[in-house]
Amino acid sequence: MAGEEAGIRLAGSARPAPSGARLLGPVPNDEHVTATLVLRRRAEPDVANGGPPLSAEQLAQRFGADPDDVQAVLAVLAAASIDVVDVDAATRRIRIAGPTTAMNSVFGIRLQRCDDGGVSYRHFDEDLTVPPELAGIVIAVLGLDDRPQARAHSRRVEAAPVSYTPPQVGDAYSFPPGTDGAGQRLAIIELGGGYATADLTAYFSGLGVALPSVSAVGVDGAANAPGQDPDSDGEVMLDIEVAGSLAPRAEIVVYFAPNTDAGFLDAIAEASKAAVAPTAMSISWGQSEDQWTPQARTAMDQAIADAVLRGATVTASAGDNGSGDRGSDGAPHVDFPASSPHALGCGGTSLPTTGSETVWNDGDNGGATGGGVSDAFAVPSWQASVGVPARAGAGGRPGRGVPDVSGDADPQTGYQVRVDGQNTVYGGTSAVAPLWAALICRLAQSTGRPFGLLQPALYAGLGSGAVPAGFRDITAGSNGAYSAAVGWDACTGLGVPVGTDLLAVLSR
Repeated sequence: MAGEEAGIRLAGSARPAPSGARLLGPVPNDEHVTATLVLRRRAEPDVANGGPPLSAEQLAQRFGADPDDVQAVLAVLAAASIDVVDVDAATRRIRIAGPTTAMNSVFGIRLQRCDDGGVSYRHFDEDLTVPPELAGIVIAVLGLDDRPQARAHSRRVEAAPVSYTPPQVGDAYSFPPGTDGAGQRLAIIELGGGYATADLTAYFSGLGVALPSVSAVGVDGAANAPGQDPDSDGEVMLDIEVAGSLAPRAEIVVYFAPNTDAGFLDAIAEASKAAVAPTAMSISWGQSEDQWTPQARTAMDQAIADAVLRGATVTASAGDNGSGDRGSDGAPHVDFPASSPHALGCGGTSLPTTGSETVWNDGDNGGATGGGVSDAFAVPSWQASVGVPARAGAGGRPGRGVPDVSGDADPQTGYQVRVDGQNTVYGGTSAVAPLWAALICRLAQSTGRPFGLLQPALYAGLGSGAVPAGFRDITAGSNGAYSAAVGWDACTGLGVPVGTDLLAVLSR
């Protein structure tokens, strides 16, 4: 069996422990370790140019893993006595399990355990390697490092001067009347927490809204688990209650996965491969780009692209910590997966009852919308003419601009929700992703078609300093390194929706 010396280095896979972490020593040789291998596509899709949605079978045949690649990987794993838990050629994933010694040997690493602020996890300092026969076939190995990968972009407040029910926010944004999401599926990705049906029943009854169809799907051993983590429960309930009250007749499917890079990827892949593809997929979890390994970002971006190819529009919150996004170096950073060019990045505003809507920025402790310029992804073709600036700070360079769109996110003008039996108020860009997902379901219901990658239609023919039809521009405020301006900006993107006008644009 090929070992470290014979292996081919998988660049961008190392993830050393943080400088403040306490090293605990090697992971025991017999510890049970799981991971997800991601294989190359058999062909590369042209996602930006659209096309009709693909069935799960078409996705597998055109862009899934080549059967010969799958067999090559299985042969190596069998020789290494590593168990194969699942093979999914359509989404190019092989789920594996085995003892530490086998993983160390096959991937040329030394799994160590560390403690970071009371959280214990595995990590490895060096780039992993793959046996020569798998060079170019395996593009990522996720889950060997099992640290928490993402954080929820929601914020609870004890008392808000202004708060709204989600339908009131929908009214403020002119969600198209006569639509309710009927016939659409809305997938929600969660990395912890859970929902209680009794809470949902009480909440929707209080709104006078029929209880929507909500079901849970467990991924990689995770499950709907309310009551164990109140913070994560708040995220889950915010997502469901915003989406469900704004698209009450959409079928809502909540995918629960472990908060690791492997779990995050696997949840997106499971949602995208369903026989009935989602019209919209809402993601309210993320992390500064610099806190992801390049291999994980690439694999995640491809998984989001797969969802788009199935016809889904993937909405992702842009973060709640301003232009720095709690990056490790104090420089401006954008949040991923909102920075994926295949995701609709969702920024945040403050929505007062009187006066103009502005960029959400309540300071360091109160939070602010994320937004800026990607270090990892180039400027997409559909965004090339709107004036995305070079990245703020030293060494600035062009990149994908974040966000694309916005909505109310300020906890001080937040959303009335119910969590763990208590009525409370939440904000954060976590609310904007399900808000936009619900709007997309209603727009798809009215037009009779899903949209997949929505940005080409939203940005079509748009120049710098221009305001597109279907949006209300936000021109006041800053998220730190960037300020709002006429047209697209790195605080609120194209602006907030005017749903009825946006329907007219997408109906042409």
